Amino acid sequence: MNSTNWSIVGHEWAVQLLQSSLDSGRLPHAILITGDSQVGKRTLALALASAINCQRDDRPCGRCRSCTKIAHGTHPDVRLVEADSSERGRAGQLKIEQIRDLQRFASLAPMESPFKVIILREFEQATLPAANALLKTLEEPPPQVRLVLTSARPDALLPTIVSRCQTIQLRPVPLGQIKEALVERWLARPQQADLLARLSQGRIGWAVERLTDSAAWDDRERRLQDARQLPEQGAVDRLAYAEGLSRKAGDLQPTLAAWTSWWRDVLLAQHGCATHVTNVDLAAEIDEAARHYTASDVRGFLARLEQAPDHLNRNVNSRLLLETLLLHMPAPAATSNHL
Repeated sequence: MNSTNWSIVGHEWAVQLLQSSLDSGRLPHAILITGDSQVGKRTLALALASAINCQRDDRPCGRCRSCTKIAHGTHPDVRLVEADSSERGRAGQLKIEQIRDLQRFASLAPMESPFKVIILREFEQATLPAANALLKTLEEPPPQVRLVLTSARPDALLPTIVSRCQTIQLRPVPLGQIKEALVERWLARPQQADLLARLSQGRIGWAVERLTDSAAWDDRERRLQDARQLPEQGAVDRLAYAEGLSRKAGDLQPTLAAWTSWWRDVLLAQHGCATHVTNVDLAAEIDEAARHYTASDVRGFLARLEQAPDHLNRNVNSRLLLETLLLHMPAPAATSNHL
């Protein structure tokens, strides 16, 4: 088996580990792939499903009937289970009905391949009843079934589930590898690939998605513009902004991430490390902001920003969190004694 067949950017050690397990016939019945959002968990899980059921010796070949069906999401023995986000205004959840459905699926013999492969994405979104239901399957797994769970927050999973899986923790992909892959495999321009690689923070899936998503670029520009303009506004305007943003649950984390990247770049510029900034296309604006604020104010606000995602994950009131955050934004040096 050739590891290049997996078509995975980075994560060579994980591919080699899984490849060795398949070669030796000792692949665990349940695997948990962890790592940041869009770092490549889903891609690795699907590549593993192809490797398990590939019909050729150089598996996963990517060309046989089984690999082709898995790539198109039509293989009858491979199922991808995701959180149900159909309910308006509610965050997605993986529900017990979905787990019961996959248990019925798992109880049947494979139709075309040696194994049934079930991929459960972002399992931290499972309800407690759903997690407990899956635990029963993990305790007595059908011999013809392989389970692959992915999670960006393994600490949110039941310890009993984690203990019954082999954990593979994916690390951020090096910037150089992402840049090279974007140019060679996705035909990005070198300058564009460099910017995307820096912005991705090691998340190859994020970089590929943004390559052709113009709406995402518009969202990035809007968020970074807000980061630049809000410190110039008064308390009333900032509080109104906090109220509006708190009502957009899906926009909270991306906005905080964009702001964090902006203020980190400003701090880097203030310390003479401008060559290491992330938002390289905004170098002039970053340099201007670096002269406009004090490093101590920027450093203090960055600390608050970096703590905010964890607070949100713990169900802290988002409006209160944003109000507190925005009222502590750095003030322009000339008016540092005023809000």
